[in-house]
Amino acid sequence: MQSPPDSVFDPRTFRLGRDARLELGPKSQVMGILNVTPDSFSDGGLSADADAAVAAALAMAEAGAAIIDIGGESTRPGADPVDALEEQRRIMPVIEALGVREGILISVDTWRAETARLALAAGAHLINDVWGLQREPEIARVASDAGAAVAIMHTGRDRQCLPDLIADQVFWFKASLAIARKAGIGDDRILLDPGFGFAKDARDNLELMARFAELHELALPLLAGTSRKRFIGGLTGREAPDRDVGTVATSVALRLAGAAMFRVHNVAFNIDGLAVADAMVQSSREQDRGHG
Repeated sequence: MQSPPDSVFDPRTFRLGRDARLELGPKSQVMGILNVTPDSFSDGGLSADADAAVAAALAMAEAGAAIIDIGGESTRPGADPVDALEEQRRIMPVIEALGVREGILISVDTWRAETARLALAAGAHLINDVWGLQREPEIARVASDAGAAVAIMHTGRDRQCLPDLIADQVFWFKASLAIARKAGIGDDRILLDPGFGFAKDARDNLELMARFAELHELALPLLAGTSRKRFIGGLTGREAPDRDVGTVATSVALRLAGAAMFRVHNVAFNIDGLAVADAMVQSSREQDRGHG
């Protein structure tokens, strides 16, 4: 495994919509997953009611989540697609209820430009696009006009990928970043997500973990989203709701490889595991400085 450059742990300001800011680098940041859906792979139906969803979001924030990621369409393989109106019907009451609360940062998990526009107007700060701005490129202009941040995800779905896993990541991200920059989105508003599980089998996911530090050549903060994924189930023999311990193990490994933010279902477990990883990073940096 390649070690990350030491600079990835230096402080950097990540700017979000509504003049919000987070510091990335020295301390891990956690994004809590809130699926307002009946059919998501591990928590479908648990937060389908708006009141339950708001309560779940507040609990994740209390547990230490820096951002709550709200989605209204399951992205699991084989999930039934929903149209824009249904997606908006599910998520907008939740975003509107959270958007008026102080100190709650909101991400909207959507690839649709119109859904993103409505969510940002209602209080969201970040657009999390699993199609990397490439399915509806106008979503980048929506983000830029609102001064919002974007999480750009890699996917191998519905296309031919390059043989080398990291080469394909770089190829995809360069196309996405061209869209973002053409729309006027600054690098201080961009996260890159390598898309664990999206058209990647267990071997691919493990290789991506092992080679994760190679992605730092893109010089942008990385978002890791392994939570309860199928490959963790394959390694542990656990069903999706019981994969949180395995998830924490991946979070710690990816933090040591330089990931800045972690998208997870169980916020408290990952906060604890990442606190240990952060202390390890800090200790290693102090030792390096002492030997310098």
